[in-house]
Amino acid sequence: MFSQEELKILCSAECYEAVKENIGRKPTDIALDRRIVHASVVATQVKNLQKCRTKLPSYYAVQAIVPTLAYEQSSSEECALRKRLEGESVLDLTCGLGVDAYALSKRFKRVVTIERNGVVAAVARENFRRLGAENIEVINSSAEEYLATCTDHFDWCFSDPDRRGERGEKLVRLEDCSPNVVALMDRLKSVADKICIKCSPLFDVDEAFRLFGSCSVETVSLSGEAKEVNIYIDGSDSQLSAVAIGIGEFSCSVEERNNAKWSTQLSDFAQYRYITLPDVALQHSRMVAAAFEGKCDVWSNNGVALSVERPSEPLGRIFEVEGIYELNSEFKRMMRGSKVEIYRRDFPMANAEICKRYRCSEGGAERWCFTRIGEKFLAIKMNSI
Repeated sequence: MFSQEELKILCSAECYEAVKENIGRKPTDIALDRRIVHASVVATQVKNLQKCRTKLPSYYAVQAIVPTLAYEQSSSEECALRKRLEGESVLDLTCGLGVDAYALSKRFKRVVTIERNGVVAAVARENFRRLGAENIEVINSSAEEYLATCTDHFDWCFSDPDRRGERGEKLVRLEDCSPNVVALMDRLKSVADKICIKCSPLFDVDEAFRLFGSCSVETVSLSGEAKEVNIYIDGSDSQLSAVAIGIGEFSCSVEERNNAKWSTQLSDFAQYRYITLPDVALQHSRMVAAAFEGKCDVWSNNGVALSVERPSEPLGRIFEVEGIYELNSEFKRMMRGSKVEIYRRDFPMANAEICKRYRCSEGGAERWCFTRIGEKFLAIKMNSI
């Protein structure tokens, strides 16, 4: 646990300069360097800042104070900046390292952020000072205590509930997280016009509609990895969005998603020239059929999409098809001894099992997608475009 004493050390001019001078060194070398006062503290801070270079570039640039646990639980700046909130004032119930609060400060005149841990609150204040974010007020309190006495009214209320239990276990159900925004919903609606809740990337998007009725839900991915699910309770109709940061997004109503049909009727394999691997944000939202209907010729449940013509602006990665094969004895003979890069989509075997069964190994330049379309299990050889 990050202590008040560590914070005091890191706020000193001496330690600040030591971190600055050693930012490019290996943390293990720093920890053993007897010339450095508080070498272990400096080493840990350098280690965390080095991790921040891509995930939290603004924090890295100002040499922010980054406790290990706070870093591990923080959003990336790219995800934080993506949220569609703006207005005059916003209440952030879950400050932590303050990445979301800092992103919100760019779109709101006033940000009030709540942090129940006194040391973490002090870290956030110091970091906001270094970042020059003068419109953020940090209040050391639990969300429940603050809401019980709050007399202000905000345009938005944002919450990223703590998804760790008392024993460190991961929590997925929103009602189990802290603060319990489901139980607090009536109070939240009385202090803010609109509400945004950030959930685990494992959160089931349909659960949002069960809990809150009409709302908008977006699944966000970055570099092919699901990062978060955001719920917007803002008076809008039930809407789903899949957002792949840096690539694009797709939106439709829940009804449109539920009515979209799968197309799994394969014809002559040789005609398919392109394969698209749907982005994980589409898969998690179960929007693959809605997104690829009319763009591809064949698409499967959270698997792949095949087409004769190159699809326009699909939310996924496109490859050229070199060949499509059924998984029979002939395919097994062909694969023997091959070194391959394996992609799996809606396929029942793990990579190791695929290699064992077809006597191939991972690590080669050939790209193969193992998937299921309808009742057929297929292997598709792919080339980059």
